Parts: sequence; structure tokens; C-alpha cells
Amino acid sequence: MKLRAEQILESAGIRPTPNRLIVMRQLMGSECPLGLVELEQTIDTLDKSSIFRVLNLFLSSHIVHAVEDGRGYTKYELCHSGSDHSDDDQHPHFYCRVCQRTICLHDIEIPDLTLGEGYKLESVNFMLKGVCPDCAGK
Repeated sequence: MKLRAEQILESAGIRPTPNRLIVMRQLMGSECPLGLVELEQTIDTLDKSSIFRVLNLFLSSHIVHAVEDGRGYTKYELCHSGSDHSDDDQHPHFYCRVCQRTICLHDIEIPDLTLGEGYKLESVNFMLKGVCPDCAGK
């Protein structure tokens, strides 16, 4: 069952204001993580600072997570873990150096990592870089 933007926000305890719904719908409609600049370009009714505030609220409520793309920029995508305490849907991403897209690789698992004593893992950014199939075929 596909959730609506309002349902996602309300289940996270966030009031579904027009700005929040606009940003949520953009993220829901994207097949890949989106950066602040990309969101600003597609949402002409909101300025960068408004979009940034909404993204920070979504991050703190664990309904989106941030991933650093292959160029050092932050991209955002919906969390699918359904938990406000963890992000169980972590997956690798692929950055294409030709088209500069960041692509989710949902079918590849991140390997279990064993850290030394005293380390507490808080997040994983598993980024592969190269040329995507679309660009390689050109």
C-alpha cells in the first residue's frame, strides 16, 4: 500500500503544512536522491531556506535520510524503515561521473561491518563511483 504525503507526515508527528507537502511530494516522486539545488529548481514556489528548513525537520524526524553524493553534495531520500529510531533501509548508492546522477542500489546489501571495541556506528555512506549503464551505452 502506497502512503500519501499527508499520511507520512502525520505518522511522524509532523503537521502537513503546504511547504512540507510540496517537498514531501517531490521526494516521493523521485527515483533517486535529490539535493537542495535540484529541489529548488523544481519547486518554484519555495525559496532555498524554506526547503532547507523542511529537509532538516524531515531529517530530525527520520522520514528522510541524507547521503553524500560522489561530489561532496548532500542528497535526500525517503526512509522506508518505518522507525523513528533507526534507518533500516540503508543501501549503497552509485554516482555516475558522466551524468552526475546519484542512483539507489536497493538490490545490493551493505556488508556487515565489525568495528573495534569502543566504536559506535551511527551511519554508513556506501558510495560507488563510475559510469552508469545509460552513459556507458552512449
